[in-house]
Amino acid sequence: MLTNDYVPGAPSWLDLGSRDVEGAAAFYRALFGWEFRSAGPDAGGYGMFQLDGQTVAGLGPITEEGVSPAWTLYFETADADATTKDVEQAGGSVRFAPLDIGDQGRIAGYTDPSGAQFAVYQPGTLKGLDRTGVGALCWTELYTTDAEQAKRFYGSLFGWDTADMPLAADAGVYTVVSRAGGGQAGSHGGIMQLAPEQLPDGVCYWQPYVGVADADGVVTTAASHGATVLMPTTQVGGIGRVALLRDPEGAFFAVLQPDPQMA
Repeated sequence: MLTNDYVPGAPSWLDLGSRDVEGAAAFYRALFGWEFRSAGPDAGGYGMFQLDGQTVAGLGPITEEGVSPAWTLYFETADADATTKDVEQAGGSVRFAPLDIGDQGRIAGYTDPSGAQFAVYQPGTLKGLDRTGVGALCWTELYTTDAEQAKRFYGSLFGWDTADMPLAADAGVYTVVSRAGGGQAGSHGGIMQLAPEQLPDGVCYWQPYVGVADADGVVTTAASHGATVLMPTTQVGGIGRVALLRDPEGAFFAVLQPDPQMA
């Protein structure tokens, strides 16, 4: 599972773009106990979600026209400028060019060939999220209409190892992705091919999973605070209890209560 022992290609940051920062902060506080801390008057309303004093995600206002609220996953890179060139050469597009966040790090945002958005983070003084696992980001998943293309694209950028696993009842193949040379112990996410009609809004996207101690309780709380339950809590053999949700503003996320042997 995902850890905060970050290396190039591993998920290292997560943030939410919102039209209602105060409302989003209240929702995720009720759901996960996250407290929002502003990054200061010069941060444009951006701040950090924290749990027990540890940063688990970022939150900031949407400033672009026509952009929907969404969670964005950032993968570590040693060189954001070089990765930007690699994205374009591999058939992706640049949403925003590399830019410095003070001395903390350097970021850039992209869209992959299927339309899924993601970003990269080149660490400076800030290594990445303080916490992963229960109460924080624990897994990442790409829902795409072309899994083979996705494996080639992200493999060219990050050198990920991949392992295909057949799903039950002829439901297709699930691809586990891991840091280069990391094997199963270095896995941090998956790629799943879906038909366009199986994708909410028909859009390919990366989904963050938050680790929880009680998935059923979290889903009940989420629904009572205005979230949409896309998939109710489901037991996945050898993994744990999983649910897919959409927050009150429409941002997709999931929760995972890992089986004891996976925790």
